[in-house]
Amino acid sequence: MSLVSIGDVLVDKEVFSAFFSCDLHECRGKCCVEGELGAPLSPGEAEELQNSPHELLRMLPERNLHYMRRHGSVEVYQGRQYSRTIENRECVFTLVRDGITFCAIEIAFREGICGFQKPLSCRLFPIRVRKKFGLDYLVYEQHDMCRTARKAGVDGQVPLIDYVRQPLEALYGSEWFMSLRAFLDSSPMR
Repeated sequence: MSLVSIGDVLVDKEVFSAFFSCDLHECRGKCCVEGELGAPLSPGEAEELQNSPHELLRMLPERNLHYMRRHGSVEVYQGRQYSRTIENRECVFTLVRDGITFCAIEIAFREGICGFQKPLSCRLFPIRVRKKFGLDYLVYEQHDMCRTARKAGVDGQVPLIDYVRQPLEALYGSEWFMSLRAFLDSSPMR
């Protein structure tokens, strides 16, 4: 069995068997820097980022602001919207503190500066939502940059689905998450 149906959502079996616990002091926020595209965005998220509050923008380094003024904060690739990246590297909404890359959107949200969190795809990472048979299909993307998060997850016995519980509940609801968790608890896949 390579995938499981939980309600109307397909889940790859690797999502159930993985352990994960990110430690920013180890990875230094590489997920906001590595890759060719920024964060996949919903239309609502793209609109929020295109109309970011001035207080959020003031948190960003001048280099990022200059790039956004010239290229915008959202890009389109193959019909999907993504947060803009600077020269196919870091997201324009990043800032670096003590050598660690942080999301300015998330900092602004936590400080009450803006009313929206960082994109759901960022909060779900390393789970990605794809489509299969017209349904959402959750897959676990294993990246080398997350090696220490996988080890920390195993050491702390933190299942991946528990690590991303809040964004999964935001996307599908707490009842759906409890069905997912019940399947994991009864599954021989672990």
